[in-house]
Amino acid sequence: MTTPFEFCAQEECVMDANGRLKLSASILRDFRRHTEGDVVLYCVPEGAIGVFPPDHWARIRRPDGEPLDRFASDVLYRRTLRRFGALTFQTEISPQGRITIPPGYRDFAGLPAAGKVMLIGCEIGIEVWSGEAWQRELSAIQEHVTEKSRHAMASDLQPPPPTSTR
Repeated sequence: MTTPFEFCAQEECVMDANGRLKLSASILRDFRRHTEGDVVLYCVPEGAIGVFPPDHWARIRRPDGEPLDRFASDVLYRRTLRRFGALTFQTEISPQGRITIPPGYRDFAGLPAAGKVMLIGCEIGIEVWSGEAWQRELSAIQEHVTEKSRHAMASDLQPPPPTSTR
């Protein structure tokens, strides 16, 4: 079960040339609440690598039950399963508190061969972003929140519809 403020972080981290990332003590503590050391990596469509405890990943992956029930009749569902299957990798947190991002996953997310990356908490795990991609995503989030607020305020200021008097 997720506890309050779990996987909440925004940390700069150095990835070495072999794709290894040293996780901070707070992120390690959050993972250890869920796993002995296994984690699941997933290529997030927005351009990051998600890192999740296996129990969270199981719920993300199968929110509506067993895939066997829909596989034969639903092409969209088959494509979803292929995306999850092809873009998912299970690995372990090393005794030194590191995870290794495979080369193809680093390419997918545009992560540097060696250098700084951002570890971003998403409450159910973390995401690994290049610094530039994270800044673009953060701008998109802020733009979305601002636009949503504008719409909410505008609808709040609309006069109420006329009522009929019969």
